[in-house]
Amino acid sequence: MYIGKRIAVTGCAGFIGSNLTHRFLEEGREVVGIDNFFTGSRKNLPSARAATHFRFIEADITVEGDWQKAVAECDTTFHMAAYPEAGAGEKDTQIHLKQNVIGTRNVLEASSRSGRNFVFASSSTVYGEASKMPTAEDYGPLKPIGIMGASKLGCEGYVAAYCHVFDAEGAIMRFANVVGRREAHGVTFDFVRKLKRNPRELEILGRDPGTVKSYVHIDDLMDGMMAGCERSEERVEIYNVGTAQTTSVREIADIVVSELGLKNVAYRWTGGVDGGRGWKEDVKHMELAVDKLRNRGWTAKLSSSEAVRKAAGEISAEI
Repeated sequence: MYIGKRIAVTGCAGFIGSNLTHRFLEEGREVVGIDNFFTGSRKNLPSARAATHFRFIEADITVEGDWQKAVAECDTTFHMAAYPEAGAGEKDTQIHLKQNVIGTRNVLEASSRSGRNFVFASSSTVYGEASKMPTAEDYGPLKPIGIMGASKLGCEGYVAAYCHVFDAEGAIMRFANVVGRREAHGVTFDFVRKLKRNPRELEILGRDPGTVKSYVHIDDLMDGMMAGCERSEERVEIYNVGTAQTTSVREIADIVVSELGLKNVAYRWTGGVDGGRGWKEDVKHMELAVDKLRNRGWTAKLSSSEAVRKAAGEISAEI
């Protein structure tokens, strides 16, 4: 896939989108960034120093508008905008439909309908409770257990269809749990924030030792995305982007406590729901097979637990 000189990044003020935006600007590319700050933050936007190569459009992608014209002029769109809370679907079954599915369709209308290339931030949640570990990209049937996973799977279908109908190229990136600087949600961020407030006790959702999942650092994730795009062989490629290891919630708690230099922290488990999940839609075990990207020349530099440790330090410095 040809990435090109001019890139559109939706969700450019969010966790992954902002890191991608800064990376592309450092590489000398031009970036059109789109965000409405629904979950993103203005502090994540590039400084004035980089503004000569950066055009920011404050817009809501769930509503069609003039922002689509700017996207249509870009070589490739990295669609990172989404509602990131995996546990929100039980309380609001429409938020992922609107923010993820409808938003993705509108971005595709601007990008792939014009024959432009499209990179989509999907999620390991599309696999649901997979019966085979590690789980490869060709695993099926895909049966998400949460509303977010269902919305991501629906988006994948739209990406594939638009690319085939309108002669564009696409890359669907199924992320493991991503951690690192500018992170604003997730278990690592949650633990750092809680321990900053109370260094003596940590509330943990679920039942000891908690869920077990793969974690990948944002720098490794971006390297994996670039490798997948640059070495794609099909019109629409699907990649797992993660690490070959897993980390339990208890291990994350231990890592964060150690990274913050704390001792004798009392863990208070809530007991969880549905057999120990942190919340109803929480996948108990997620371990992605990363052989496809490895065969394209990419492997994460940091293991799952190393990624959590590095992220804990970065998040601590930002809070």
